[in-house]
Amino acid sequence: MHLKSPKHIVPALVLAAVGVAAPAAEIELEGSRLIVSGMLDGSALPAFIGHASNARVRTVMFENSTGGSAEVAEAYAQVIRDRGLLTEARGQCQAACAYAFLAGKEHRFGRGGQVNALLIPLPRRPTPAELLAGGWRGDEARHTAAPATASAASGAAEAVTVSTASSSASADAPASDAGPASAPKEAWLPGKGMLFTSTPTFFGRVYNTYYCDGNQGTDLSRCDRVSDADPYKLGVLTQ
Repeated sequence: MHLKSPKHIVPALVLAAVGVAAPAAEIELEGSRLIVSGMLDGSALPAFIGHASNARVRTVMFENSTGGSAEVAEAYAQVIRDRGLLTEARGQCQAACAYAFLAGKEHRFGRGGQVNALLIPLPRRPTPAELLAGGWRGDEARHTAAPATASAASGAAEAVTVSTASSSASADAPASDAGPASAPKEAWLPGKGMLFTSTPTFFGRVYNTYYCDGNQGTDLSRCDRVSDADPYKLGVLTQ
């Protein structure tokens, strides 16, 4: 069941500390689920492609994946799109993981008693119109994923081009495409972007949406709650 989001942030949910290297990705096949955990650094990509070609695989489960490169994230995303796979996020799914997650034919949070969190990297807070348009996720993520995921891995801030729903840049542009030369640039910090959370309660799961400016570290109480940003209405979750 879907409940209205509370006005407080769940203390149990903690972002990965800035500058702490995430473990390399690991791939595990469980029936029709292909579980991907750790950083999307390319080391497990061949194994992922091999398993994904198995006709039994229907769903890719991203579990506690908090970093990686934009190029590798796109490689994962392309396989997911080509195979028409579903995606799930269990625990933490940040930056590169979020981009690959959104490539699923259907994408949802995993079931169970854990807190789930999806952090989509963005150089600035989207306007209400941009939220509704959905241009800040999916294919438009190509324009922010490269500097964002690189910064998450190195712990350094990057300058990125603001990408909006009204951008005239092609959705097929490579991840390194900086967009229109006249677009303003802003510094991106690790942990900066839209954060969608799902917390189990006695009455069902509670969904919250926040914008984190990258300065909050592990203290989510410093992230701003975004009202009227239900992840299902925005298309971030589809089932």
